[in-house]
Amino acid sequence: MSNSVKQTRREFIKVVGISGSGLILASFIPFNNVLANVGDDPKIFSPSVFLKIDSNGIVTIIFHRSEMGQGVKTALPMLVAEELEVDWEKIIIEQSDADKKYGNQSTGGSTSVRRNWEPLRVAGATAREMLILAAAKKWNTGTSNCYAENGFIINKSNGKKYSYGELVEDAAKLPVPTDVKLKDPKDFKLIGKRVHRVDTPDKIFGKAIFGIDVVVPGMFYAALSRCPTFGGKVKSFDAAKAKSMPGVVDVVEISNGVAVIADSTWRAFKGRDSLIIEWDLGPYANVTTEDIRNEMLKHVKDEGAELENRGNINTNIKDEIKLDAVYEVPFITHAPMEPMNCVAKYQNGKAEIWAPTQNAQDAQNETARVLGISKNDVTVHITLMGGGFGRRLVNDYVVEAAEISKACGKTIKLTWTREEDMKFGFFRPPSMSVLKGSVTKDGKPAKFYHHVIAPSISQMRFNKNLKAEESDIADGTIDLQYQIPNLKITGTLIPTHVPISWWRAVYNSQNPFAVESFIDEMAYAANKDPFIFRKEMLPSDSRLANVMNVAVEKAGWQVGKKLPAGKGMGIAIFSGYESYCAQIAEVTVNNNKLKIDRYVAVIDCGIVVNPDTVEAQLEGAIVFALSAALKSEITIQKGGVKESNFDDYPMLAYDETPVIETYYIKNTYKVGGVGEVGIGACAPALTNAIFAATGKRIRRLPVKLI
Repeated sequence: MSNSVKQTRREFIKVVGISGSGLILASFIPFNNVLANVGDDPKIFSPSVFLKIDSNGIVTIIFHRSEMGQGVKTALPMLVAEELEVDWEKIIIEQSDADKKYGNQSTGGSTSVRRNWEPLRVAGATAREMLILAAAKKWNTGTSNCYAENGFIINKSNGKKYSYGELVEDAAKLPVPTDVKLKDPKDFKLIGKRVHRVDTPDKIFGKAIFGIDVVVPGMFYAALSRCPTFGGKVKSFDAAKAKSMPGVVDVVEISNGVAVIADSTWRAFKGRDSLIIEWDLGPYANVTTEDIRNEMLKHVKDEGAELENRGNINTNIKDEIKLDAVYEVPFITHAPMEPMNCVAKYQNGKAEIWAPTQNAQDAQNETARVLGISKNDVTVHITLMGGGFGRRLVNDYVVEAAEISKACGKTIKLTWTREEDMKFGFFRPPSMSVLKGSVTKDGKPAKFYHHVIAPSISQMRFNKNLKAEESDIADGTIDLQYQIPNLKITGTLIPTHVPISWWRAVYNSQNPFAVESFIDEMAYAANKDPFIFRKEMLPSDSRLANVMNVAVEKAGWQVGKKLPAGKGMGIAIFSGYESYCAQIAEVTVNNNKLKIDRYVAVIDCGIVVNPDTVEAQLEGAIVFALSAALKSEITIQKGGVKESNFDDYPMLAYDETPVIETYYIKNTYKVGGVGEVGIGACAPALTNAIFAATGKRIRRLPVKLI
């Protein structure tokens, strides 16, 4: 079946949006949406920056974050629509540009729904209450005699109703209330329902506009040659051969290298490859991964700066069973499917940017800084992006594009290759965890000590004089819910020349690997089932204990049951981002070959906005974390990254992916995060399962069985 829909020019503009000299995707209309016949100049009612309703009854919800596959372009508008009492199938969702009026637009840290849970609901409720008041005035009745439903205000007494469009002009004249009543969760009609993602149809039919798809009239294409070592720079270059190549229109030097501008991406790449550049390799030209690892090893016997202390880790306990271990994780990268790219136009002291960015306001600020203009003269359009995972919180590629545009005086599209994405990204830092603990002879935990040794992202990016106790390196190990009488967490910061930044769950992706693996070691030393050992350390009424109990039930974990040879089950739990997660991995190891059979994951993230999104996020987190645990390692060689593509930095393949079962706890607690919550428990559940199957402890990632 095919549908033919005629659109006026005005309707078309509402769908795609015109900005500057370029055509970009600005909103999405659901495929079964029927628009009102828009007039030439409809009146607009906009009591909030997140919402507008016109006199034709068209409701537009402004989406101010970044959609990178996690589903927030659906979840956030659901919050507005729920309180507004509007038909979900008859709304327009419009992507915003970067603007301080929206508050924080950074999309990371599992914050999108958490931070906007109340503001967006207030936006919808405010509009609803103003529309009710406008209708009540028309009917000369009290607001208690009116209610909102499905895009109408209805009079309880006689059943008469006004559409929202009919009330726009009157509502717009009313003062905006500062205190509106939000719905009780028991009255939700949309929140908690399985809602299809609004960005999916366009992706299915090839209509979605990702950053790499953006085309602006009159633009040229750019490729950049960067120094192969971190900290290096251009000493000199010869562009004669590049300039003689077909399609090449210019060669310019910017702060990060030498750019070739051409009439196609391919010609820009070929021109870039023909540049003759002499590099100043800088002070780190001979640094290797082992050099950085040795720097961490220097501190293994150090005490570290105190980050948390309960009881007395040095107390003498009779007949305690002591154990210690060192756990390690390497540098890893984000490797999104869509490499970095950006379209930049600099003209007459103003800049316009089209970018797949997780932090549009930072892109705006950084562009203004590098071009020497006011941020008010920088427009940043947020596009869809093919994966982010924290990489696109850093806008180096945006800055490069802006610099090239200014240097050559043209609108340019900068595209990175896959190899550049691997070699010149910002990496999750390595870390080394020194753990010591003990259990009593009757199997109870006595001591737990964790010394984290790692570079600090916050130190690198914000404050070079940061102390360990002020840094982020202990996320995922401080504030443990385990009731261990004597506990101490310490940290040591080490320097690194390698650019590091946020990677999905950041230190919560590495410290829980050490913590939950060592807790397992303590359980075996105590001669306790790993589930029982954990359960006895948690308050029985805690949400973390509850998700663990549910995971055990769903996975069919049987206390004390010995599995067949080569089979193993491992458990791990995690709390963070105001949510709680438990995971159980089931594996088979045969002749040192690992097969992951099954993962069971349970999450308590408070009120669930869209169950489909929560389940997809958990599944994606597990696949992402398993890729890291099994395959991912960035190695530094001669001052730069050795790996270059998916042949030497592989991802988890389809036939390697286990059956994944996901469950969520239904409750009315405050909304918690989801996107990064499934990462923390994944690796330790896997390695604990491998130990159960083989008796071999994996203390260094990626997993190597031989």
